[in-house]
Amino acid sequence: MSTSFAWTVNTLERTTADGIVFTVHYNVAVADDTYSAGAYGSIGLDAPAEGDTVIPYADLTEEVVVGWVKAKLGEEQVTQVQIALQNQIDEQRTPSKAAGTPWS
Repeated sequence: MSTSFAWTVNTLERTTADGIVFTVHYNVAVADDTYSAGAYGSIGLDAPAEGDTVIPYADLTEEVVVGWVKAKLGEEQVTQVQIALQNQIDEQRTPSKAAGTPWS
């Protein structure tokens, strides 16, 4: 079964004076042909340093902002998030715990 991960942006918080984004609220969803799981997060961004290229707020794309989130989290944390979600899918597929009683 093929598992796919989708990183999406829910909303951005920005300063109105200059449009600089300081917080990103995001989702990570994983799905295969049968099961799905997801996680929500938010992350604060550093203000651009002097000389950095600033993309005007109106020109931002989800792809750019997801790139910021992943860069801020770091490769190891991105991998850990995806592993945790994959573990949720694996647990749905083959549960390791159950509840109930053995009688009717």
